[in-house]
Amino acid sequence: MEQAVDRAVAAAPELAANEASVDAARASARQASFRLNPTVAVEAENLAGTGNYSVLEQPEVTVTYSQPIERGGKRAARMAFAARGVELAEAQSRLARLQIGQQVQRAFIDTQIADQLVWIAEQRLTTEKALQTEALRRVRGYKDPLFVETAASARVTAAELALDEARARAASARNLLASYWGGSGAGLDIAKGIVKPPVSGDLASADAAVRQAALARASAEVVVEQSRATPDYTVSGGARFLRETNDVALVAGVSFPLGRFDRNQGNIERAQAERRRLEAEAEADRLARLRRLVSLRAQAEATSQRADGLIEKVYPQARKTLAQVREGYNRGGFRFSDIQAAADAIIEVQQQWVEAMIAWRDAQSELDRLTGRFDVAVETVP
Repeated sequence: MEQAVDRAVAAAPELAANEASVDAARASARQASFRLNPTVAVEAENLAGTGNYSVLEQPEVTVTYSQPIERGGKRAARMAFAARGVELAEAQSRLARLQIGQQVQRAFIDTQIADQLVWIAEQRLTTEKALQTEALRRVRGYKDPLFVETAASARVTAAELALDEARARAASARNLLASYWGGSGAGLDIAKGIVKPPVSGDLASADAAVRQAALARASAEVVVEQSRATPDYTVSGGARFLRETNDVALVAGVSFPLGRFDRNQGNIERAQAERRRLEAEAEADRLARLRRLVSLRAQAEATSQRADGLIEKVYPQARKTLAQVREGYNRGGFRFSDIQAAADAIIEVQQQWVEAMIAWRDAQSELDRLTGRFDVAVETVP
């Protein structure tokens, strides 16, 4: 199963998309570190007019270099916000691996169950053919009516169809599993025997990492909005050419907004409210995952015990019952309908086992997802 998950992860377009998101976040972090660009302005006065201000007679040209000065820690806040964005993208990529692992795990267990169903169908066909032989012998000996032979033949046909269906489902399950890495299910060798890991483990740190990264990013956004409440200055300096006297004079200036009305209050309050929302959602999500973990542990344990009990205790008894009925039938002590009932009881037990295994698969795959079985990191949080 671990090999199947690794193959699927290596080929998953979802992870490629997440890696692109990480690269984009890192690019944003680099962009956030850049300072504001300066501005060069060229201004000409008295280019045209009347009298002494005819075209190009006495123009005054001013060249200035302006540099915005960020105040209030804007650049540092912007860089911190972008860095938290990188952490969030990386955490989301890690979480995507767990989601792929859950899907592949379900497909892998489905393939193993499908293989078991093929074996069950083969055993059923062998049994039905043996029963047909016994029924035919008794009909030929005029010990049973003719319809018994017909009924036995119908059961063999049904068993053959069940085997064909089981083989088709097994092939389909293999193809589905191999599709996660773009392969083919033909010739795919799947480990025999369904391994049931211990029902244990704490919550995976991957889910908490996403929540914590989102919360850290929201906190950084609060700082960004608070820094924007401090107005920036723009300082400038340059030279002015006076054509009338052919002199050059220096010019300098500074500008800054007064901040009389807009101090970014609304955006600060919005960012703070967003942070509180994420805090509450993170705690609610943690508690929900804890409750779900307790429920899944109970479900996985119960369905596992039921499946084991059916295959280890009930199934052997059903087989023994069929053997006893067949022995009595051959001695003339039972009717063919008794054999049919005993054989159908085996089929029913097998169907119950399949249902129990599917329920266990659902619970176990979600449980492994919550506990981070296929996480790239081993850290967990209580």
